[in-house]
Amino acid sequence: MDKIKVIGGAQLNGTIPISGAKNCALKLMCASLLTGDSMYFENSPNTLRDMRSQVELLEYLGCAVKREDDMMAINAGNIKTYTAPYDIVRKMRGSILVLGPLLARFGEAKVSLPGGCAIGTRPVDLHIKGLEELGATITLEEGYIHAKAPAGGLQGAKILFPKVSVGATENLMMAATLANGTTVLANAAREPEITDLGECLIKMGAKIEGLGTDTIRIEGVKSLHGARHSIIPDRIETGTYIIAAGMAGGTVRLKNARIDDLSAVLGHLSQAGIEVEKDGGDIIVRREIERLRGVDIMTEPHPGFPTDLQAQFMAMLCIAEGAGLVTETIFENRFMHVPELSRMGADISVQGNSAIVRGVPTLKGAEVMATDLRASVALVLAGLVADGETTVNRIYHLERGYEDIVGKLSACGANIKRISGE
Repeated sequence: MDKIKVIGGAQLNGTIPISGAKNCALKLMCASLLTGDSMYFENSPNTLRDMRSQVELLEYLGCAVKREDDMMAINAGNIKTYTAPYDIVRKMRGSILVLGPLLARFGEAKVSLPGGCAIGTRPVDLHIKGLEELGATITLEEGYIHAKAPAGGLQGAKILFPKVSVGATENLMMAATLANGTTVLANAAREPEITDLGECLIKMGAKIEGLGTDTIRIEGVKSLHGARHSIIPDRIETGTYIIAAGMAGGTVRLKNARIDDLSAVLGHLSQAGIEVEKDGGDIIVRREIERLRGVDIMTEPHPGFPTDLQAQFMAMLCIAEGAGLVTETIFENRFMHVPELSRMGADISVQGNSAIVRGVPTLKGAEVMATDLRASVALVLAGLVADGETTVNRIYHLERGYEDIVGKLSACGANIKRISGE
């Protein structure tokens, strides 16, 4: 089994390039199914495990996919099946987002219920209910979602989400682009990744208003065409390396990073003692004080504190002065990194969906096990500042969402290496 070994204590100094956002790229790949023309994506994080899984699915459906460096070209002009099989979809939850595009363009789709990180229940009922409101007939049989559009195609509707859902907003926004009439998505998610998807759809000929707000209006069109789109920088990768630099000390420049997408995080970082400065298209990060301070955070839908940075922030609190309260409101099972951090000497008490983290002077290197994508990178960050050697096992989680993390951290002075299993 592949693993990462980290010897803590080194400061980080240098430059880290920020990759294109995985959570954008995966959705944009699904949007390619809405047209028979070629789509071209720049700044694409092509080496990620999740990207490879999505390519596998699109090629199974009949798409032609070409990847070179950070470019990707997709042509869905010769789709041969409308079925997304369990063997591929189980690897990654984002595969559910082929459902809306296939249904909208071809009138039917059969998609396996998805897999992904074990961080709690993430039901697809909002996707299904929304597509039914657009006129689809949907049945669940043997672990598959069977969806069929009426003879005249999907019909526009006003859809009120009972709770904010990023995936459902994306799936229904894509489906609505080819529906008859106007669709209104109320209580829609507002993440930057949704805005990026919407802007790409507009380049393809879609008519969409309200991106970045909780009410998105889509006027359906007969067909969409090909386009070229540059994927936005990954805000979660950016936040992760900001926290890493703050924990380890030193000065790090993050190339091609958008500070505005982290507005909910910046205040907490400043409180903790991390200085984040915008410099053109880059961000410069340094620690302002000898020892970081404890800070309270609560995860919320955007524009609140992102759940995908909760584990990394908790790792930082483990070595901060004083205590910090971490409250998780998005996923009910996203504290699985706590036992592993505790193995390294962290002082964390969990009660329900909250954790009190009392900072300790130093963590101790240990052998730890990654349980999900963000938990795995939190363990790497803890290893950067721990005494001795930390071994992070099951790093296939990490490689789902971080491009060349070993190379990027090594270039800034970290003592870190990847060990291939037998």
